[in-house]
Amino acid sequence: MKTFFFLISSLSITFSNAQDLKAFSVPEGYAKITESKGDLDKDGNDEIVMIFNTTQRVSENKEYPKDKDYKRVLYILKNENGNLKIWKENAVLLLSSGTGFYPEDNIPEIKIKSNVLIISQHFFTNSRHTQNYRHSFRFQKGDFYLIGSYDNFEDTCSFSFLREINFSTGKVIIDKDFSSCDDEVKIPENVHKEFTHTFNALIKMNDFQIGKNRFKIPGSNEYFIF
Repeated sequence: MKTFFFLISSLSITFSNAQDLKAFSVPEGYAKITESKGDLDKDGNDEIVMIFNTTQRVSENKEYPKDKDYKRVLYILKNENGNLKIWKENAVLLLSSGTGFYPEDNIPEIKIKSNVLIISQHFFTNSRHTQNYRHSFRFQKGDFYLIGSYDNFEDTCSFSFLREINFSTGKVIIDKDFSSCDDEVKIPENVHKEFTHTFNALIKMNDFQIGKNRFKIPGSNEYFIF
């Protein structure tokens, strides 16, 4: 009897939450830049994830007033009998449309694999340097939590710096690979470090901003920033 009551209660809560979701329609002036589908909560139904450029300007270039730098927003949508409902909305994770030396190359990518949402963002910091981010989120305990962080900063000739975290295991990887396009330049030794860091709690998607989190790297005076 207790098992039956718990099942009915769970179904009632699920149905109630579904009924509370707000209907989705594309806000006026928003431009969709990417979309993906996949099952994120293991219910056998695909959710739809979309990223839009909004109409909100983040910055303005006085020298090039025609350049547009718009805030971006991510929607995770439920499909209920053909009607799209907003399950999650996030406007703090994504880089703005004008980010980078070549903003036209700053196009985020979405992938859903094994019920995990993977968001990749890349841009040029100048004509030689590229920055790549990849963040993985899993739906658990009623929300989306950050379970993986990948950060690669790279120069076309001189270096490739990698920082990666698996939040589920606490494993951290740091790689610094050096090279040179000039044969006469002394190349620094490569650095590889792996260690386990204890995270007190996983970070919710809507609480995460790139570069706003840090912890001390063991055996050094440096901080791991993510």
